Amino acid sequence: MACFLLLKAMKHTEVFAPVYGKSIMEVFIFFLYAMILLPGTTGTVHQVKSFLNHTAYLSCYFPNSQKSDIKDLIVFWQKGLEVVHEVYYGQEKHDNISPEYKNRTKMDMDKWTLQLLNAGIVDEGRYKCIIQQRVKGIPSIIHQSECLLHIIANYSQPEIAWPHKGELKPNEYLKLCCSSSGGYPEPKQMTWLISHENRTRRLMNHMDISQDAVTKLYNVTTKLNTTVPTNTLTNISCLLHLGEELGSLVSVPLGIEIIQGEEIEQVKIHFFGPLIAVIVLITILLGFAILKNRHISSSNQKWY
Repeated sequence: MACFLLLKAMKHTEVFAPVYGKSIMEVFIFFLYAMILLPGTTGTVHQVKSFLNHTAYLSCYFPNSQKSDIKDLIVFWQKGLEVVHEVYYGQEKHDNISPEYKNRTKMDMDKWTLQLLNAGIVDEGRYKCIIQQRVKGIPSIIHQSECLLHIIANYSQPEIAWPHKGELKPNEYLKLCCSSSGGYPEPKQMTWLISHENRTRRLMNHMDISQDAVTKLYNVTTKLNTTVPTNTLTNISCLLHLGEELGSLVSVPLGIEIIQGEEIEQVKIHFFGPLIAVIVLITILLGFAILKNRHISSSNQKWY
């Protein structure tokens, strides 16, 4: 068993810490500490959020109560079996960094914080910060902490599409589609809000989700098939729920008003009725005037 542990430690030397001029015994002692202490560590996992293609800040949360100088310490970050960054007695070393993180990391040594440049969705995950100090010539772990990195990409504002052509008739079904794209992580739900006469209905229909194979960003769509009341203004909106911490996005409301056909005819009747009455009255008056003129003309002829 002892031989197995030694071989395992030597095989994964680059995983846990850099090796710069150390003896085999020193390396073995460090990895023995790492294998014993690291898996059994329990503590707070700090949640860190970063926007896509921005810089992510991963703190070691090192209190440094002993006021240790970084020149006396070894500091490094890991993500699983990948070496993300390392500082060896005050000097940043890049020899053992995994290719995915080459030229993408640097450390703020005053704040004990790693800066991960151009953070992408593939960078999501758990990062471990480990700090060592020599105690009587032997490296000893004096601090370790974990961060869980979450990447956020903003979704577009939800947009309602209305493929219906022509006028919408009373009691005819209204078919709408609401969509949003280019976001991360996967949203929770899309909700339809239908408001009229100071009342609002909420409908949570099925949400179609697709993820781009390259960018890993999500596109979401939901559909609505419903009737709307007549003779009243109805506002329809679409709400995209991103989660408790990320909030929601809402579309521009779509306003629809259907006026029933009979009322339109009544309006037309009320509008044209007085006009017809005036025309009839004018015609009658003109008729009387013409008859009167003819009567006068015939009287004059008889006189002569």
